[in-house]
Amino acid sequence: MILGDDEALDLDEIDLRILTLLQEDCRTPLARLGESVDLSAPAVLERIKKLEAASIITGYRAILDARRLGLDITAFIGVIIGHPNVIGTFEQQVVRLEDVLECHHVTGEYTLLLKVKTANTSSLEHLISQIRSLDGVAKTETMVVLSTHTERVQIGIRLGAEDREQAGGKNGKNGKNGKSTKRARRNGERTAPARGA
Repeated sequence: MILGDDEALDLDEIDLRILTLLQEDCRTPLARLGESVDLSAPAVLERIKKLEAASIITGYRAILDARRLGLDITAFIGVIIGHPNVIGTFEQQVVRLEDVLECHHVTGEYTLLLKVKTANTSSLEHLISQIRSLDGVAKTETMVVLSTHTERVQIGIRLGAEDREQAGGKNGKNGKNGKSTKRARRNGERTAPARGA
């Protein structure tokens, strides 16, 4: 059960499959989503609206290639705050810096860990100066990324064995087009007529 702002929502395998597909491409037409999960387009839309109302889906965004936009430097900046009382103030101030993509309150040596993307070393130096000038900052340490092997924006969703086979496009026990013939049917779900009927 997932608790949202407006309601509690029980997620089944179809909901998880829809979330996976939307993360892969949120512009996929409802009809195509429906084909993938054996639901009609209106039934898929109803489920998506429930996922949005429960704040499981919080928005839809384009994923951009930072390097093609001239942001060649990715770095992590560890920030040590002098007193716990000013952490909130720092967080409110740092959100105004556009090159700061993420700000995490962490355990360990640092109080906060920032992920930043900026154009070059000069702009990174300027950004570090801006961060050091914010209220409560006692020290910063910057780690510049040399290369990136993995940078995900998708959340891993654990699917059942049946849906993993379908996600992998495998045929076999699942019947035509890899779609399960044993999945529990719900309102709005399409079923193919039996042969000879």
